[in-house]
Amino acid sequence: VARVADAVESAMDGAGFRTAHIVGNSLGGYIALHLAARGRAESVVALAPAGGWAKGDESYKQTFDHFTAMQRSLEAAAPHAEAILASAEGRRRATQYITSNFEHIPSGLLAHLMRGAAGCRAVGPMIENATREGWDLDAERITCPVRVVWGTEDKLLAWPSAAARFANDWLPHADWVELDGVGHCPQLDIPLETAHLIVGFTARVRRVSQRRR
Repeated sequence: VARVADAVESAMDGAGFRTAHIVGNSLGGYIALHLAARGRAESVVALAPAGGWAKGDESYKQTFDHFTAMQRSLEAAAPHAEAILASAEGRRRATQYITSNFEHIPSGLLAHLMRGAAGCRAVGPMIENATREGWDLDAERITCPVRVVWGTEDKLLAWPSAAARFANDWLPHADWVELDGVGHCPQLDIPLETAHLIVGFTARVRRVSQRRR
């Protein structure tokens, strides 16, 4: 996680951004919160961030097993992406763990996502590291506004159990948004509504910041 956060910081430095409004989904949400703890975020919108299982909750092992099995399946399926996604049934199967609504998602985007996930060589090492090191967050160092968004139909990080440490220990005072009937990736499931949740939050943060100046 530190190496991923380092890489994002390096990209921000290269682009000339000291801070930014940061949005992330799943592992990306967890990384966004780590960047906030490093003082690099003006605000964070975390969509179903990873790492929030309560201490003693070992259901994360099933999630890791799922990602390991999914990686093998995707490696076999990726060369046939277009054929798989040509039918509504194929698109539903390809999205069943990440969205509740799938009909509006272009098959070209799904093929891109499938190939990207299949080609990710970091899955195994990151799972091994998370199993060995666990998950942690220096939440006391997060001073920027945070909005956490979670779908009630999340099949990868189940609501509310996978959010327990965020809600109870790390970010109880964050702005929490629960999305009825939405899956793990709100940006794919309900893209327009998710965009409004992001833009509306960052606009509010900017207004408050300007008033303080």
